[in-house]
Amino acid sequence: MKLNEIRDNKGARQSRVRVGRGIGSGLGKTAGRGQKGAKARSGVSINGFEGGQMPLHMRLPKRGFNNIFARDYAEVNIGAVQKAIDAGKLNIKGTLDHDALKAAGLARGGKDGVRLLGKGELKAKLNLKVAGVSKGAREAVEKAGGSIELIERKNPAELAAAKKGKVREKRLADQAAAKAEA
Repeated sequence: MKLNEIRDNKGARQSRVRVGRGIGSGLGKTAGRGQKGAKARSGVSINGFEGGQMPLHMRLPKRGFNNIFARDYAEVNIGAVQKAIDAGKLNIKGTLDHDALKAAGLARGGKDGVRLLGKGELKAKLNLKVAGVSKGAREAVEKAGGSIELIERKNPAELAAAKKGKVREKRLADQAAAKAEA
């Protein structure tokens, strides 16, 4: 056997169907799409269409909801923090915040900050600055001689209401200015 004799097995590669290439091919003229109608046109989108009957995805009941004010916390256990300290990934001098935990690979995501949870054991004395802490985690940190500072978070509903008021005031001021010019 030589390199120039290597071939795929029979039937391993199948050439694509070339439609609209003359009457002799069997797929000329209408290219296997038949005559007229939605399926003969390009850009047809009938996925899930059931001939006018109410489609399955519309017959099934709706469940649940998405809370637009839900907080997104990165959850970090104190056992994982201790493990990172032992491995030398975390420097315990100074205050440990979201950025420090993220750099150590402990906090993933969490646009609203870090929530400290009490799974595991903590031996090191830490100063933490987090958005939330469980009762067990607070006890473990204080038992080890550390301290926890909570970041004050504003309620998103109140922020939205305040923004709405400001937008309305600006619109009214613009209307009054336009009226004064006219």
